[in-house]
Amino acid sequence: MNIENRVHTPGKWRFRFVYGIALLLFLVAGGRLFYLTVVDKAFLQNQGEIRAVRTESIPATRGMILDRRGEPLAVSTPTWTIIANPKALWKIQRDPSLNIGPEQEIKRLAGVMGVGRAWLQEKFEANESRSFMYLKRQIPPNEADAIMAANVVGVSKTKEYKRYYPAAEVASHVVGFTNIDDKGQEGIELAYDQALEGQPGRRSYVKDLRGNIIRGVGVEEAEHPGENIELSIDLRLQYLAYRELKAAVTEHRATSASAVILDVKTGEILAMVNQPSYNPNDRSKLEYEELRNRAVIDLFEPGSTMKPFTISAALMSGQYTTETTIDTSPGYLRFGRFTIRDAANYGVIDFEKLLIKSSNVGASKIALSLPQDAIWNMDYELGIGSQVGIGFPGEASGVLPSHPKWHPSEIATLAYGYGLSVSTLQLAQAYMTLANGGYRVPVTIFKQDIPADGKQVIPHKIAQDVIKMMESVVQRGSGKAAQIPGYRVAGKTGTVHKVGSKGYEYDQYIALFAGVAPASNPRLAMVVMINDPKGREYYGGEVAAPVFSRVMEGALTTLNIYPDLPEGLREVRLEPKKVPYQVVQGG
Repeated sequence: MNIENRVHTPGKWRFRFVYGIALLLFLVAGGRLFYLTVVDKAFLQNQGEIRAVRTESIPATRGMILDRRGEPLAVSTPTWTIIANPKALWKIQRDPSLNIGPEQEIKRLAGVMGVGRAWLQEKFEANESRSFMYLKRQIPPNEADAIMAANVVGVSKTKEYKRYYPAAEVASHVVGFTNIDDKGQEGIELAYDQALEGQPGRRSYVKDLRGNIIRGVGVEEAEHPGENIELSIDLRLQYLAYRELKAAVTEHRATSASAVILDVKTGEILAMVNQPSYNPNDRSKLEYEELRNRAVIDLFEPGSTMKPFTISAALMSGQYTTETTIDTSPGYLRFGRFTIRDAANYGVIDFEKLLIKSSNVGASKIALSLPQDAIWNMDYELGIGSQVGIGFPGEASGVLPSHPKWHPSEIATLAYGYGLSVSTLQLAQAYMTLANGGYRVPVTIFKQDIPADGKQVIPHKIAQDVIKMMESVVQRGSGKAAQIPGYRVAGKTGTVHKVGSKGYEYDQYIALFAGVAPASNPRLAMVVMINDPKGREYYGGEVAAPVFSRVMEGALTTLNIYPDLPEGLREVRLEPKKVPYQVVQGG
């Protein structure tokens, strides 16, 4: 036999040994499996329910909202929320002799929570098949600890964050608020919710039936806090404007009001306030009308506050100079059945006197002498009819009508501020542009280190000339109440009939004042709108101008803007009327 062709074959006993060992192992494993799945099935189920690996979301801290000086306008504070597992609670084995069962657990829980037993049991019964439900949300740590000390089956606590607004009603329309789930509902909180909310994390742990953590498994993903947002708002000016606006609404029994202060050079909103307002820390009695950011949403006809822009368009046309005169005799202008009237027959007047007397006839004659789209183009370039674009929910674009062929009466009414509509913010933007030498910069609600690029919409010299004319309105015209000791002020009053269901309401008005200061080198532009003042005073110069004066004076001194009125020409200020009002701060 050839040795190379020999094959070694194991003996039969070796095969039997290996097969025997394999069979034994199989029988052992099978027997154990049978025991666990059939004989001891209840034990396994119980162990799975008692100890389970759970995954929990780690809440991320919502970003803060700050004013331009770093003062907090919205912050998040940690709180605890009590949750329950109704499914686990109802699986408790009842033992009347030992006073053990779901009903007994609910009774103990109702006692420590301070709620009715019947109500709580009904809640657990309605969610019997669920493994999660809220019991009490966003409570202080001591209250949460007291509830957890009762050691009720299926009850546990989880960390959440509650939003707090230090400025309360003073900045509520700007900042807005979040709901109980920390989602933005109004204002900046809503507009920039995604940036503020951050990214929650995840962690795993082993938890027993009573909700106690036996051991942690680990953090699967760390949370990332939301971004802080720094606004252009100066809380000092915001508070000042809010206080004076609220006092004026109280004094004149007005329906609503709004005011906006803009930085002329940067386009930053330094203050934006409204009445009525609300306290975002306590919304238990909140009414819908209180939520309206009227400075951005509400529209009105601007009336005579548009006349400076009519004069700007006239000077830009080349047909007029600052010395040009207009014959307004006999004090009215007829278009069929439609008549435009002045308060009196002012005769021949120049542009400055046109603004001082607020001549509708003069403004109309100027507009009718220009190309039919001249006034429209002026208003359009100022941003009328377009959203300002600060990103607020519900921001209105206003109304600037456009016609293929204009009727003379439509051109005339546009010249003195009727037939179009604006928001308080839009009107402030227009005056900011005029005050900035005719250079329009984008309006922003965020703090700016460097002003954004803008557009020259009114020649610099013409803008300066119009500002000088507007000074006369404050010095000798209807805007005297807007004067500020030590400062030159330029502005224009407006008193507009409100539009009702059947046309203009001749006993309801909107009082306006729009102005800038210091007039020699404007730094701030401000618009005050007071809706439906009731009583003997309703003109813009009587109702809105004093608010402008008090707020602007405080703003100029707060910002250390140097007075530009020579000492010898300073006016003596009379004490303003004392009006009772209260501003809620904090919670």
